[in-house]
Amino acid sequence: MHNENWDDLRYVLAVAETGSVLQAAKRLGVNHATVLRHLAAFEDRHGLPVFERTPNGYRVLADREHIIRAAQTAAAAINEVARLAGGGERGAMKGTVRITSTDTLCALVLPRITRAINSDSQDLNMTLLSSNTHLDLIREQAHIIVRPSLTIADDLVGVAACEIGFAAYATDNTNGEWLGLSGPLTRSVVGAWMAENIGPEHLTTASDSFLTLAALAAMGAGVAMLPCFVGDLHRDLVRQKSKAPHLRSPLWVARHVDTIQTAPMREVEGQLSDRLARQRDSLLG
Repeated sequence: MHNENWDDLRYVLAVAETGSVLQAAKRLGVNHATVLRHLAAFEDRHGLPVFERTPNGYRVLADREHIIRAAQTAAAAINEVARLAGGGERGAMKGTVRITSTDTLCALVLPRITRAINSDSQDLNMTLLSSNTHLDLIREQAHIIVRPSLTIADDLVGVAACEIGFAAYATDNTNGEWLGLSGPLTRSVVGAWMAENIGPEHLTTASDSFLTLAALAAMGAGVAMLPCFVGDLHRDLVRQKSKAPHLRSPLWVARHVDTIQTAPMREVEGQLSDRLARQRDSLLG
């Protein structure tokens, strides 16, 4: 790849990862006109648009995502070569690692783990991206995924570090109605059980967040199916063993198959798996 081609491509990559010309300019330390010029140069040279311009910013066209994925791979490889050429050891804890997980794990489990990992090196930067949806890894530039699921997608590779347990929780004075699930939670092991066992006539308020469901249940709004590490720690909730079985789901630590693992990514991925495994009892409930 010629230098001028990579120079254009790194501007394209910055726009893809931030979704904004202005944010890309801030990341690269240039003005927005420079970003637009390199973006136009890349698209003109290859005769194809890469982005859809929307009111909310720049979105990668669905049939152009492979271009951004290849650009991320190239960027990771170039950065790794520069690090190694600069004398960095392969296991050195230095760099940036972005982790995406559910809101419950980001709020109650991962902060303690990432802090422990980060204490090993002040040069390691970690970002936690909280979302219950399957994040667009191109847009969010997440390196590692920590997510409960019976299986992982075909474009991911990883290990099941442990299992997460789920159970029914409510206050002592609950009205007996059930709190419903919405969004991605309906596709979870909990969603499957509720669809088969709880009729719609017994459902009240629904949410796409277990944290929100826990808050509603604590107010006496109904019975909620929650991760055990959420329900067991809530002082106002009691596990309702007679209302639902103890469900479980593997907790995966994974990455995209095309991701080139840098030394920090390998180290963080391994430590995440090990430290989650040490918490298997509390996570399983």
